Amino acid sequence: MSGHSKWATIKHKKAKTDAARGKAFSKMIREITAAARMGGSDLEGNPRLRTAVESAKSMNMPAENIERAIKKGTGELPGVTYDEVVYEGYAPGGVALLVKALTDNKNRSTSAVRHVFDKYGGNMGESGCVAWQFQPRGLIVVAKDKSDEDTVLTAALEAGAEDVQTDDVGFSVITTIGSFEGVKKQLQDAGVEWVSAELTQIAANTVPVSEKDAPKVLRLIEMLEELDEVQQVYGNFDIPDDVLERVSQG
Repeated sequence: MSGHSKWATIKHKKAKTDAARGKAFSKMIREITAAARMGGSDLEGNPRLRTAVESAKSMNMPAENIERAIKKGTGELPGVTYDEVVYEGYAPGGVALLVKALTDNKNRSTSAVRHVFDKYGGNMGESGCVAWQFQPRGLIVVAKDKSDEDTVLTAALEAGAEDVQTDDVGFSVITTIGSFEGVKKQLQDAGVEWVSAELTQIAANTVPVSEKDAPKVLRLIEMLEELDEVQQVYGNFDIPDDVLERVSQG
């Protein structure tokens, strides 16, 4: 878990280039549109949409882009209908991967995802082969230079967080889906600024990854995330902090 949350932090820091920002905007618009189509336009009554909109705002996405994406999702404006698809498979070293995609062409997306698995040393599996290892959770990542441990622990646990994990980068606050918004509000009220806050999938158990396999695992994940349809890749890997830092700088 610590490896995965730290990798999310590293990716956040790396996503500063215009190209990365443009791709992130495109993926976020898909997520907002899909969330609005599935749960309506009311942010208070649609946690998934609320989370997507907050993420979009944190990326400085223009308000008109957000509003347009919502209206496309609700049918107020014409737009593409995206279906949610989940792919499953394995990365080198026996790491389980859960790939969430939003697509308007399932055959095309399946072919593209399978190609990346094959090209970068993974194996795409059948539906259900790894999903049982993951649980839906909220994940709030706080950088160490943004708050102290006592403040994060007190605010998070008082609000009903399941766990708070600490590593060299910061704190990973894990919540149930139901308590996610309450924990976010409590942290905000305590003056805690987070790097990211998302609804995610967390593995019950992690697989230690060797320094030899770590670059292969992360390369496969990166290339999957490069696909336009892929919104998120979840893995059950545990890579030591020093190895992860070296790989990210390579």
